[in-house]
Amino acid sequence: MKLDSKTLWNEAGKTGLVFGLFSSVCLGLREASALTGSTFLVQAAAIILWAVEFFGCILLMKKYMLDLRDKYEDVTMIDTYRYGRRIGLLSGLILASVDAVLIMNIPQETVSSVMNELSSSVTAQLGSNYDTAVEQVVDRLPLYTFIFQWLYCFLYGSLLSAIMSRYIFMQNYFQDGGDNGDGNGIDNQ
Repeated sequence: MKLDSKTLWNEAGKTGLVFGLFSSVCLGLREASALTGSTFLVQAAAIILWAVEFFGCILLMKKYMLDLRDKYEDVTMIDTYRYGRRIGLLSGLILASVDAVLIMNIPQETVSSVMNELSSSVTAQLGSNYDTAVEQVVDRLPLYTFIFQWLYCFLYGSLLSAIMSRYIFMQNYFQDGGDNGDGNGIDNQ
């Protein structure tokens, strides 16, 4: 079966959903650990879950790129790179949406207390002119979070796919056992 652009988008959409759900579960577990109130538990869970998410995405990307290479014929390094970029774009959309929703659902009391602390520290250091700027940033925090989280996921997916696509095809090249380009796979020295 040949790989065309539509098929590549479909495959990336399915895989992006897996990546987005995996990252969203890790984010949800980090948020749930924050509800415990224990500072040590929150920090330990954040570090462990970040590592699980970071390295889990690497392993998942390798698995899905290998599956794409094996499932379709004539898949090139550029195809796997485009596949990975599309995965980053689509999974980032899911994770950024979940992150923005979590921020929008922060209790108003928590937002008010953080705003009071932040504005008092800003006023003490920079003067009272920056109070309105702080309020505007806090009001648009879900939007900023969405944009930066989506951008981060896209860049991470692009970088990871650039590295993985080369790795996958280098691994395939060395496993061919001395193909010298004449197509018979025998090393003619």
